Amino acid sequence: MLTLPNSDLWPLIRIALHVGFFLTAFHILKSMLDLRRVTALRHLPRPKRSVRFPLILLASLFTAVLLYQATWQLTGTARPQFIAFMQLHDRRQFNPAHRIQRGRILDHRGEVLAYSQEILGQVYRLYPDGPAFTHVVGYSHPRYGAAGMESVATVQLNGGAPTGVSGWGNLGRQLVTQDKRRRGQDLMLTLDAELQRTAFRLLDGHRGAAVLLRPDDGAVRALVSTPSYDPNRITPALFRDSDAAAPLLNRATQGLYPPGSAFKILLAALAIESGFSGTIDCPAEGFSTSARYRKIRDHEYYTARRGRSVWKGHGPLDLTTALARSSNVFFAQLGVRYGHEALYRLAERMLFNGTILLHETPYGAWTMRTGEIPRLDPSDQYGLAQMSIGQGAVLVTPAHMALIAASIANQGLAARPRLVETDAPTPLRQFVHRATAQRLIPMLRKAVSSGTGRSIDSPLLEIAGKTGTAENPHGASHSWFVGFAPAARPRLAIAVLVEHGGYGSATAAPIARDLLLRAADLGLLE
Repeated sequence: MLTLPNSDLWPLIRIALHVGFFLTAFHILKSMLDLRRVTALRHLPRPKRSVRFPLILLASLFTAVLLYQATWQLTGTARPQFIAFMQLHDRRQFNPAHRIQRGRILDHRGEVLAYSQEILGQVYRLYPDGPAFTHVVGYSHPRYGAAGMESVATVQLNGGAPTGVSGWGNLGRQLVTQDKRRRGQDLMLTLDAELQRTAFRLLDGHRGAAVLLRPDDGAVRALVSTPSYDPNRITPALFRDSDAAAPLLNRATQGLYPPGSAFKILLAALAIESGFSGTIDCPAEGFSTSARYRKIRDHEYYTARRGRSVWKGHGPLDLTTALARSSNVFFAQLGVRYGHEALYRLAERMLFNGTILLHETPYGAWTMRTGEIPRLDPSDQYGLAQMSIGQGAVLVTPAHMALIAASIANQGLAARPRLVETDAPTPLRQFVHRATAQRLIPMLRKAVSSGTGRSIDSPLLEIAGKTGTAENPHGASHSWFVGFAPAARPRLAIAVLVEHGGYGSATAAPIARDLLLRAADLGLLE
C-alpha cells in the first residue's frame, strides 16, 4: 500500500500537490478580495460589519495556518520536537525523518552497539549483537516506533541536541553544506559489551535477569533480561499478548519477584541497627506465630525428611551464623521481634514502593521499579514473619537488589544507577549506616566462604553475598544470588535471578561467579 510514495514518481507528485495547494489558497484569497471590491461599489449599499469581520477573521486564520504549515515543512528538520514526533508517531516509510543518519550507540569502551547504514537509498538501523542488548539499547523502526535508549535519547541520536564542540561543529557543517541526510550525535553507555554478552549467554535458555553495577558511581556494566528479541527483526507477532515468555518485559528493572533468602540481608541490617546481640534458638520443628498457620522451617528439615532421617535443628544461632546458614526460623523470629514499623522504616529508606530515575530527557525517561512491601494489618504477625524471610507479600526487582548490594559495598551509600557515560555520578540515598555496612560485609563474605554460597567461593574473587531460593506458587522456586566482589575493596555489585531455577546455590550463584570471573578478566575488578 506504500508503493506510490516509494516510486520514482513520488517527488513529482509531491511538487504537484504543493503547487495545487498554493494555487487553491491563492484563488480563495483572490475571491475574497474580489468580493470586497464588489461590495465596495458606490451604487450598492456597504456591507454590514457583521459580514466583513468574519471574512477578515477567516482570511487571517487561513493565512496563519498557511504560514505555520510553511514553517513546519521548511524548518521542521531543525526542530528536535518535530523530528522526534515524526520518528515516534509517523509510521509511513516515506517519512523523511526515517532517513536521518542517527548517531551510534556505544559501550563505555567505544564498541558499537547500534548504528545507521544506507542501503539502496534507504537508511536502516542495525544492531550487531541482536538480542543481547535489546532491553537497554532498544530499537528504532519506521513502522513500530522506538524503545529503550533509542527512544529516550532520540533527540541526541537525531542530532537535535549537539553535545560538545565537535557536535555543534558537525551540525554547523550540515547546515552550511545543506546536507539533507542529517547525522546525529553518538551516545556512549556505561555498559561493558563483553560482560553483557557473557551475561546473556549464561542466561540464554532461562527466564531471568542479571545486573552488574559499580558501587561507587552507579555505572551499570551489564543489564540483561531473558528471553529477549532481535531488534533487527521487529514483526507484529512481537507485540501480541499471547507469548507467555514476555520477551518485551525488562525483567531486570520491571519484573517483581519474591526475593527469598536474599532478603535476609535487609533483616540483618535491621538487627545491627537495632542493637541485636546474642542468639535466637532455632529448633528443628520450626516457628509460627499461631497454631493456625503452617510452621516456618529451615531447608535442612525438609532435606532430612526426604532422606527419612531426623534433623536436630540449629539450636541457638548468632546473627553471622544465621545469615551464613540462611536460617528461616532465625529471621522469621527476628522480624517479629522488631515489628512491622521497623521493617517499613527500613524499606522506606531503601526506596521500596517506588521507582528510581536512571536517565531523563525532555522526550522520555528511563526508570526502574524498586520493590513492594505493603503495609499489613498490625495484628498480622505471621505475614510479617513471612516477609522477614523474603516470602509472602514482599516483591523486588533484580536491579533493586543489585543496588542494595552496591550500597552495602559502598559503606551504606547508594549511588544512583546510570546508563549514560556522560551522566554525572550522584548519590541517591544512605540505605544503611556506615557502621552497619562495615559489619555486614564480613558477614556476607562468610555466607559465601563457609555458608550456603560456598560452592562458588574463590580466593581470587573474594565474593561476598547471599543466595536465595524463593518459593513460587506458580511452579518451581526462583533462584537468586546477590552480592559484590572483591569483599575487601568492592568494584562490582551483582544480582542474578533465574525464574524457576530452584536453589540459589545451584543455579543463580554459579552464573554470578562466572560473570565476576569474566569481569576480572576484563579488568573491571581492579
